[in-house]
Amino acid sequence: MSARPTIALDAMGGDNAPSAIVAGGEKAASELGVDVILVGRRDEIGETTLPVVEASEVIDMADDPARSVRGMKDSSLVRGAELVRDGAAAGFVSAGNTGAMVAASLLRMGRIKGIARPAVATTIPVPGTTPTVLLDSGAIADCQPQWLVQFAQMGSAFASRRFGYESPRVGLLSIGEEESKGNELVKEAHPLLAELDGINFIGNVEGRDIMSDAVDVVVIDGFTGNVVLKTLEGALRSLVGAVFGALADPDAGEGAASALGLLAPLANELDPDTSGGAMLLGVDGVSIIGHGSSNAVAIVNAIAVARDMAEAELVSAMRSAIGR
Repeated sequence: MSARPTIALDAMGGDNAPSAIVAGGEKAASELGVDVILVGRRDEIGETTLPVVEASEVIDMADDPARSVRGMKDSSLVRGAELVRDGAAAGFVSAGNTGAMVAASLLRMGRIKGIARPAVATTIPVPGTTPTVLLDSGAIADCQPQWLVQFAQMGSAFASRRFGYESPRVGLLSIGEEESKGNELVKEAHPLLAELDGINFIGNVEGRDIMSDAVDVVVIDGFTGNVVLKTLEGALRSLVGAVFGALADPDAGEGAASALGLLAPLANELDPDTSGGAMLLGVDGVSIIGHGSSNAVAIVNAIAVARDMAEAELVSAMRSAIGR
């Protein structure tokens, strides 16, 4: 590889592909100190300053993930994951089909030895303080207690490498703080986490704690985590829209303009585009999953996360965490 890290980018993935994806890739290459390789259909990508790896097939959002990855070997998702596997790229970014991204990363990059299942780690902004890492937020819907233990290990390592936490506080998402609360999965996972060396387990946490300074890493199964993530995104979008709409009303008064200026940085912090993307933990490579509606700004930020995690040698940290 060159001195600048190389990031592969799925040019065909997402609702705004390929135009917004390519624009984000070009902006990242010029501003972030990285080399970006586009993966996709060259004729649809069009004019660009970035190198292109041809991939004739595209896995759509509605396609079955595992079947598509196995059957569409020349898809942009599969080719992008292969670039990481072969050492041609330090990381891969896609805003395409999440399930297919998980499958392609698993099948092409491989799984870290000892990992039972991967997990998607999503960064949740917490205004005024450091973010919270939520995992799994969509990779594995039905989990076993032992898998949540590995999620805690991987999430703790990820939070340390990405945000510099010395001893991230790890919480198990439940319906109450008492260890007797929760469904069978949570009840069985709690004692396993409490006995685990190497992580700072603080017990059960509730949904209201995620966007607070009470916890750094929250673990739960992928079904629940994805519902929590989408609920938070929808609620924040509605709240921010309502507040800005009220302040923009002609009858809002003289202080409304000042309030809008003060609230703008907060709205930007809560915007999902700012975090860029979620990281798939447990695979033997840096794999970043952007949301389907990613614009150019979101792609730039997702590439920044891929660069940072590659330079921080996160995969090596995962191996060490699971080894312990």
